[in-house]
Formats: sequence, structure tokens, C-alpha cells
Amino acid sequence: MPHIVVQVKTEPAALEQLRALPDVRITEIKPLELMAAPQPYPDEVAADAEVLVCTLPPTNLADMPKLRFIQISSVGYAQLYGKGLVERGIRAANARGVFDTAIAEWNVAMMINLARDLRQMIRNQEASRWDNSGKAFQYEIRGSTVGIWGYGGIGRETARLAKALGLTVHVLTRSPIGPRGDDVYSLAGTGDPDGTLPDRKFTSGQELEFLAGLDFLILAMPITPASRGLVGERELRVMKPTAFLLNPARGPLVQEEALLPALRERWIAGAALDTHFKYPLPPEHPLWQMPQVILTPHISGSDKGPHFLPRFWEIAVHNVTNLLAGRPLWNELTAAQLNEG
Repeated sequence: MPHIVVQVKTEPAALEQLRALPDVRITEIKPLELMAAPQPYPDEVAADAEVLVCTLPPTNLADMPKLRFIQISSVGYAQLYGKGLVERGIRAANARGVFDTAIAEWNVAMMINLARDLRQMIRNQEASRWDNSGKAFQYEIRGSTVGIWGYGGIGRETARLAKALGLTVHVLTRSPIGPRGDDVYSLAGTGDPDGTLPDRKFTSGQELEFLAGLDFLILAMPITPASRGLVGERELRVMKPTAFLLNPARGPLVQEEALLPALRERWIAGAALDTHFKYPLPPEHPLWQMPQVILTPHISGSDKGPHFLPRFWEIAVHNVTNLLAGRPLWNELTAAQLNEG
């Protein structure tokens, strides 16, 4: 009797689908509070758990001899590094795809708000100041070039929206861009399923050429030891002084000690940052006071959104059902990905 342990907020209909599977046993554990550290599971649960549906794996993962599969509720998977999953033959999948539309919409909103200097218009409103003299207030993003560094689901959906708005799309990836496979969760009608939308494609070794031609740079990649600090002084200095940086991915992709002077000294025109170097960002941090910066509190894609639970549980039910039936999974992480950390 496969034992499934659930430690995330549930959807009643999804839980009923799991309970309807042949001969399964389900144990629910209270989900962790926001920013809480992982805890061990009770010994009687750990002893025969075969499937975990969680955000963070428990601290006594090594005491689960029957564990076969972990389904995490986040897109990032750094919490699985160093757990020895590959060596133990434990498979894992993430929640890639649940935030594609939300983060792509944030990307478009931030490009428009940065280009039109919405922050200054709001300051003018708060000061009862009528000022329509600024050229930026009338700026259009149509005709601009957006560069997407990374081309997973978020990058593909951002490209689709950008093309609809008349932007030129450049993409930088490590691997060739091809059709999106059936092994990745995605919403119908979204993204770039055939991999044909980019106007130009760049690969490793062409980073500076890619960056030099952009009006907007959007980071759309996971944080790994290889990608940490990927954008530093060299990369920021090669960008146009009129270009903007958008980071809805992970704060440490950008070197903080390079970003601050880049904004102060106007190597670039500004930034929209949804992911940060500290959580919460301290009130004394200089980014708060920079007029050309938009800060959002990691909400471009959030598990508090109305669509998160239905989408996540669609993945989880699909994967647990297919695991038990010996069929392919969605969003399965490769051995290379799990060993990146």
C-alpha cells in the first residue's frame, strides 16, 4: 500500500483524486509557516513513506528507506541539493509552469512602468504636481528589444506577450531552443510551444553580444552554483545606459556590489526587482531610495495567488498517478539538475 505524505495546503478535489487511487494511504502533515525551517517527520510516518508532496523536504529524509518520489510545490529546487536523491534512486519533480503567466505579466507591467517612469508620475500625483513635460511619460515599448536570459516556461510566455506588443525578442540559453516537450506542465495557449518566437538566439560565450543590444534584460533562470552572480560589473557595463534590468527570478543572480553602482552611476537606466538579496529587504537598504528602481516583495508569482493551488495540484495528482502506473511525469528533475548543488 503506497504511503503518500502531504505537507502542503490541499485542494479537496485533488485529495479525493489521490484517495481514489488503488490501495494508497495518505498522511497529511501541517504545512510549514512562511520562512519556517524544515522539521523531521514522525518516525512512524518516515518508516514507510514512499511519496512526499511538500515544499521543503523533512530533515530526516535519510530515515525514509522506502522513499521513491518527491513532488515539491516550488519552481526552484535548491532545497533538494545535497540530499543524495540520485544516489538513492529517488525521483523528484518541481512545480514549473504554475507561475508562467503571472510572472510574464509582471515582466510586461514592469517594462511599461519603467519605460514610462510611472514612479515619477505617482510622486507627482502625491505632490499634486501637474507635469506632462517628461518625454519618458509618453514612451512606448513597441519597437524595443527585450532580452530573455533563460527560456523555460516563464521565458516562453514572456516572449509570446512581448511579440504581441511589438517588441523584438532576443534569447540567451545554454541549450538549443526547440519544441516544448510533453514532459513539462504548461497552460493551454501559453508560451512558445514550437520554440519559434525569438528573433535572435544566443548561447554560452555570446553573453556580451547579447547584452549590448538590449533595451530590457529579463532574468528567467533558476539559481544554481553556476548561475549565482552571473550578472556582474562586466555584464552591466556592456549594457546600454538606457537599458533596464528586470529580475523576477532570484536576487543573487545579480551581484549586489555591482548592481548598486550601476544604478547610482547610471551604467543602466533602472531596474525592477521582485527577488532580493535579503528577505525582507532591510529598510536601510539603498535600493529603497533609488528613484529609478521598482521593488516588489517577491509577488510576481506567488503561492497566495488564486490559481496556484489548482495548478500545483494538477501537477501533483498527475505525477503521483503516473508514478504508481509507471508512466512519464511532468517536470521531472534530471540527475544533473539534482546534483548541481
